[in-house]
Amino acid sequence: MTRLFSWPRRSNLPGRPASRTDYAGAVYGSLLAASVIVTSSAVGDYPRLQLVVALLVTGLVFWAVHVYSRLAGERLVDQRIGWTEAREVGRHEWSIVEAAVLPAVAVAVSPLLGLGPVGAGWLALSVAVAQQVAWVFLGALHAGASRTQAGVEGAVNLVLGLVLVAVKAALGH
Repeated sequence: MTRLFSWPRRSNLPGRPASRTDYAGAVYGSLLAASVIVTSSAVGDYPRLQLVVALLVTGLVFWAVHVYSRLAGERLVDQRIGWTEAREVGRHEWSIVEAAVLPAVAVAVSPLLGLGPVGAGWLALSVAVAQQVAWVFLGALHAGASRTQAGVEGAVNLVLGLVLVAVKAALGH
């Protein structure tokens, strides 16, 4: 059975132990989505469709960059990169794209909630920050951290998210 989202997962990249959890792409993608939302608010009222497209395209572009940089940066000496490895790295990094989906959906459904463009941005930012904190917390728990340690890690990521919220608020949108 194929899962819609690939989170959470155990890392199975070459040279990484199978028992290692990897939520980095989901956390990074959530921060990236939040940054796109904040940046879009800097230019004023951003049309919903453009914000949805910006979120998804940015996720795809950063996914491609991560795949390429991982393949080029972690290359073994005197070995070519094969399609199998490229597909595996692509699958591994896919959570960057997936992290853009929920904020994009939030923007898309915001008219059903009676929200204008500004409200849609705030809703999408809230979703991005909430999922970022959730992935850090769940990743820590799945890696064997105590609830206290997972909570601390979640709180640190909440602070990162709140920095983005503060920037959006300072921009007046």
